[in-house]
Amino acid sequence: MIGFLGGTGPEGRGLALRLALAGERVVVGSRELAKAEVAVARIKGRAAVENVLPATNAQAAQESDLLCVTVPYEAQASLLSPLAQALAGKVVVSTVAPVSFHDSVIEAIMVPEGSAAAQAQKLLPHSYVVAAFHNVSAVDLWSPGRLLDGDVVVCSDHQGAKARVMALAQKIPNLGAVDGGALANARYVEGLTALLLNINHIHKARTMMRVTGLHREG
Repeated sequence: MIGFLGGTGPEGRGLALRLALAGERVVVGSRELAKAEVAVARIKGRAAVENVLPATNAQAAQESDLLCVTVPYEAQASLLSPLAQALAGKVVVSTVAPVSFHDSVIEAIMVPEGSAAAQAQKLLPHSYVVAAFHNVSAVDLWSPGRLLDGDVVVCSDHQGAKARVMALAQKIPNLGAVDGGALANARYVEGLTALLLNINHIHKARTMMRVTGLHREG
């Protein structure tokens, strides 16, 4: 079971939709069960998927063995701290990109721990934190007929957890996965989000990143 912590926003709904379409069992969490129920109804209305359930964040943390954190950076610490025990021994995927918006300019927020993913690992010392899915458009994820064209860079200090998340990303059609090394490298991937958002604003587009020059199986 894949759980989404704070999964009612655009990124959480979109990624939950795509993984449900890929055959994964998904639970969408929120502070309020009613909000999760609304999000699940929207997902089911978007595509013919039945393998999506609503829950509170605490229930999602208990019931799932892999969790995706899909809240704004400012909400991450208050979300994860109370769930540390429930998330112990589990894979936790940080999709959080710390950015701020000022006069149509998007800037990366400097995080004391180095990255949002590193903060998550500090808050969850007994979990296997993986950084991934930062640069995938929530709008494109929410459009199931749109073929995604890009790579997900995956960073973690835990090789088994990293491999699992890379395999999960590749279940979404045409989406690639690239080993980005240690969790310390997540700061660069998170920062790239601000650059892509600025490019999108300038060109009125939705861009993704594709890593070329790698040997890929198949």
